[in-house]
Amino acid sequence: MKLRELESFNAFMTHGSVTGAAQAMNISQPMVSRLLNNFEKSVGFELFTRKRNQLIATSEAQQFHATVLRSLNAFREVETQARAIANDQLGAIRIAAQPIYVDTYLLDVVAKFKQAHPKVSISITDTGLEGMLDMIATRQCDLGIGITLDLQDPDVVITPLAQSRAVCLMPVDHRLAKFETIDIDLLRGEDFVELSIGSPLRTKIDYIFQIAGWPRKIAVEARTIRTISRLVERNVGISVSDPFAALLVDTDKVVARTLTPTIEWDVALFTASRELSAVEKRFLSFLRAELPNLRASGCIV
Repeated sequence: MKLRELESFNAFMTHGSVTGAAQAMNISQPMVSRLLNNFEKSVGFELFTRKRNQLIATSEAQQFHATVLRSLNAFREVETQARAIANDQLGAIRIAAQPIYVDTYLLDVVAKFKQAHPKVSISITDTGLEGMLDMIATRQCDLGIGITLDLQDPDVVITPLAQSRAVCLMPVDHRLAKFETIDIDLLRGEDFVELSIGSPLRTKIDYIFQIAGWPRKIAVEARTIRTISRLVERNVGISVSDPFAALLVDTDKVVARTLTPTIEWDVALFTASRELSAVEKRFLSFLRAELPNLRASGCIV
């Protein structure tokens, strides 16, 4: 049983004659007749009665046509999906990312990607670095977006996208807001709003202040940078934070200032040790295309 035979049978049943089938398929009538004869032999039961050199469909043929039609439609769907996948227009991407990038970087990337690839489904999970690494290792996500901070994991491929430097968030009327760059020694005595202990970024910041030789006064700890940003807006304290936080705050209430010494890390793509699919590679190209906008906003250097 061949595809062309299925198509000839469907054409005959749709148009009611060999002539109509031949015209629909743009082939000769003898060719249609041969295809129908071969198809009838392959199915093992009578599809046609023959009267005065004309084919008349049997009741079994009428019943069987519905099955053939479903099969042809399924095959066409396979062809359509294959073309779509080949053109990066179909598929699914599961993304795990640290909350700051879900709230900022990924919003515009996903919106632009979906506009270009509307049939690609995307799921996004916001999680900490450890959770993201676990999701990659257990194949619960395809791509991860996060910070590296010298991370080394043999089970994860890390592709740096850009470099970020910590900033100090403070209310616009803060005594240090007049400076564009602030030495961390000027922050002595301030109330700090920081990420919870255990966060990789918090660990990095704690290390820098340990080197400076003085302890910070932590007023509030929170799990996400979004929460920290809102607390700075409410004058609860200042925060040494990811520069992406500047995209979350009300700029009439909060300013971001660069720090010395600098605290740097890479924003990176995390994947399992495998070849990316075509649609994942396409998404990566959109991640990279967004970098100039992030650089212009001061989120990366």
